[in-house]
Amino acid sequence: MRTFLDVLQLLKKYDIYIHLGNRLWDIELAAIEIDNLYKAGLLENKKYAQIKLVLTHEHEMEERRQGITAQE
Repeated sequence: MRTFLDVLQLLKKYDIYIHLGNRLWDIELAAIEIDNLYKAGLLENKKYAQIKLVLTHEHEMEERRQGITAQE
């Protein structure tokens, strides 16, 4: 699991498709869905942690790209 696309492909295996029209929202919804899969016991701790790191990184990069600061 190295990219946001990898995360989306994993979610598709569970019939979870995400496209809200805003990449930042897509990342945030993917994080919620990953949390739900983990709570349901479908993801191992190591994989969950790795996915959360990818999503955090992608979220930060998208905020920078959109010019959003942490204070907003």
